[in-house]
Formats: sequence, structure tokens, C-alpha cells
Amino acid sequence: MVSYKDLGLVNTREMFAKAIEGGYAIPAFNFNNMEQMQAIISACVEASSPVILQVSSGARKYANQTLLRYMAQGAVEYAKELGKNIPIVLHLDHGNSFELCKSCIDMGFSSVMIDGSSLPYEENVALTKKVVEYAHQFDVTVEGELGVLAGVEDEVAAEHSHYTDPNDVVDFVSKTGVDSLAISIGTSHGANKFKPEQCTRNAEGILVPPPLRFDILKEIEKRIPGFPIVLHGSSSVPQEYVKIINSHGGALKDAVGIPEEQLREAAKSAVCKINIDSDGRLAMTAAVRKVFVDSPAEFDPRKYLGPAREELKKLYKHKCENVLGSAGKA
Repeated sequence: MVSYKDLGLVNTREMFAKAIEGGYAIPAFNFNNMEQMQAIISACVEASSPVILQVSSGARKYANQTLLRYMAQGAVEYAKELGKNIPIVLHLDHGNSFELCKSCIDMGFSSVMIDGSSLPYEENVALTKKVVEYAHQFDVTVEGELGVLAGVEDEVAAEHSHYTDPNDVVDFVSKTGVDSLAISIGTSHGANKFKPEQCTRNAEGILVPPPLRFDILKEIEKRIPGFPIVLHGSSSVPQEYVKIINSHGGALKDAVGIPEEQLREAAKSAVCKINIDSDGRLAMTAAVRKVFVDSPAEFDPRKYLGPAREELKKLYKHKCENVLGSAGKA
């Protein structure tokens, strides 16, 4: 067994308490390769932001669990080399079984999510409690989920969303002992979060999604005051990246995300962790496609992954400074 503390990582407990008190949210950026990790760490060091390195089950298979462990340790040392020892969490995103969560804890993850939201309520409670009991032996923090987000991202897929019922949260938190709770208030996975008929068009003809259900969030905050809340599916799907992708051979149709001003509002509440994955994929793909079209003779991976890394860094820094409010909080 590998302890995350030996890798220089931290869990989310203190990080979340500070975020709630300070009215900001910690960025949880998904990654599965070196360039993404470099971009995340360099952006967060420059912004002086704490960060959660987030790994899905699919990303773990893709990158290899042993390499991931050393990448996380390398991320800590890389941040120091860049001049700042920022707090870094290694977190499992959407763990779907006790076995997967246990394996991640045993391999050096400092935080895990057990997502039993698609199960009947009592089964979700039982599974989450089992993971919490194992994780807390090693001071690993656990995120649970109530409510279902629509959309597709890696292995996570649901056709319809189900908002979190505020009446369930006290019972769920007290029975499971979770450290944070992911809720459903209108965010969604993937780059195509909403169907066009669910949106309105603004003066520029851009699709605008329905607003987040802040009324549900406020009711949940009343029931469990000061408890750490998590928002999944919170990419904003920047239209400039969609345009670059589509004008350089891509075919992203009706891609629409969560407006950044709504995420900023959420970050001022008990929402202390906001997950961003699709925006990074779009930034990276836009940069790579541009090189392939503008320089078709190029075949050195560094010449297209390098610009992709720089675009990612720019995006992540913007999220810390202008959306989540986490800049300067490391």
C-alpha cells in the first residue's frame, strides 16, 4: 500500500473548509496524460491556486495506475520547482464500485468519489458508507453523490437528469459519513450538455442554456449548513474553441455549456469543488487541429502537443482567476 502523504499530496478536508469560508471553489481538472498535468500545475502555480488532479476510471486505465501515482508525485515536485508548494489532491472521479475506490486508496489517491447515484437510495447509502469506512482508516476523504446528471463523459452516461432532493441530504450525509456531496442542480456532462430546444438564443445567435437551480442549492445549504458541496459537469464549452475545431475539420454540433457567471455565483456558496473536463478537451483539440491544418507537413508530436499544453494552461489559469475565485488561495 502507498500512502498519499508519502507522495506529498493532501486530502480535501482543510482545502474545502477554507474555500467555504473564503467564498471560492477549488478547481478539479481532469487529466490523463503528461501535457494535461503540466498545464494544470503550471497554471495553478502561476495563479497560486490549490488544485484537485482528477482521474476518471477510464483515464486510470488509459494512463496506468502505477504511472499515475508517479505523475502525481511528480506534480508535487514540479510545483515546487516552479516556485510554489501548492496543495495538490489526487482524486478519483466517478468511482462506481467499492473495489475501484479501495484500489485507488491503496495506490496513493488522497480522495475518492463513490458514485452510487444511479442505485436505489438505500443501496447508494450502503455502498457510500462502505467506501467511507475504508477510506477514513487512511485519512482519505470521500465524495458521494445524490441526484443524476445527464450527458456522457468517459464511462458516465445518463439520458435524463434528476435534481437532488433536499429532503434526502441530511439523512444521506449522517448515515454515510461522507466528506463532501455532489449534487444535481442543472449541470451536465460532456460538451453537448443541452439539446437546442432546451436553450434560447442570444442576440449573437449563441445558444443559452436554462439557468442552474440555485433554489435547490440554497435549500440544501439550509439543511446541511457549511457542508462541502460539489458541482460536476461544469464546463462552459467556450465557443471560440468550438469555432476553431469546426473551422479546422471538426464536427461539433450544438455544443453548449454552463455560463461562467453562474459558476462564479455557485463558487460563492457552499460549492467548494467545481469539476471541469470538457473545456480542457476542447482547448487541447482546438490547438492540435489548428497545427494539423495550418502546418500539414508537421509530424513532431511536440509541435502540436506543445501548443495544446499552452492553450490548456491559459484556460486553467482563467478558470482560477476569473471563474472559481481560487487564485491567490494556495
